[in-house]
Amino acid sequence: MATTDHNVIKPYGEEDSKKAEVGKMFDSIAPNYDLLNRGTSLGVDTLWRAKMIKQLDSAVHKKILDVATGTADVAIQTIKRANVDHVTGLDLSEGMLKYGRKKVSAAGLDDRITLVQGDSEDLPYEDDSFDAVTVSFGVRNFENLEKGLAEMRRVLRPGGKLVILEFSRITFAPIRWGFNFYFGKIMPLIGRLQSKDPRAYAYLFESVQAFPSGKAFTDKLDKLGYKQTECKALTFGIASIYTAVK
Repeated sequence: MATTDHNVIKPYGEEDSKKAEVGKMFDSIAPNYDLLNRGTSLGVDTLWRAKMIKQLDSAVHKKILDVATGTADVAIQTIKRANVDHVTGLDLSEGMLKYGRKKVSAAGLDDRITLVQGDSEDLPYEDDSFDAVTVSFGVRNFENLEKGLAEMRRVLRPGGKLVILEFSRITFAPIRWGFNFYFGKIMPLIGRLQSKDPRAYAYLFESVQAFPSGKAFTDKLDKLGYKQTECKALTFGIASIYTAVK
């Protein structure tokens, strides 16, 4: 099946850049974002995130950058599950971060999690600043995927680890048909009922279909100089965990 360059898939298809449209979209859906995550994955995303965090080793991964942190789910769970020293969560959407800060405070983790509004393709950090970088369902929203991946490599210390959780294009036909029907038809319908921005729900499906998943993605990591690149499929290939080392 022919695929579309993920850079041209935008939430609204207007004249704004993908980055601007993605920021606008996430500001708009921030109040329902956590519910949206549960819905798009039928609740399995919480298990996927737990597996993602298990890729970290608290003995060596003390200082973490969580890119596209959203409402800080991964940042909070990383502190709780991996017992790292500190997580910096960065996101383009201030609307998402507003909800994230409330969750961080409610969890009593203001001293161990810092949330920052910023651009994942122009990270405001020095070279070799972090022991690990995590991204959960965020890389397919990058306007320039390779630039974002290169920036994450830049801020990793030598030997530091990249861990990415992302939806994948499913290869097993029966699962693919069912997932595509649910994600492409049912979820947008739910979106129209509960969201002021139903277009965002359609974009999430389109962006998954256009994203270079599996080997196509690890090839990009290899090209950028990452080492030990791996892809682990989750739940019939609905999502994947990618790991790499600087």
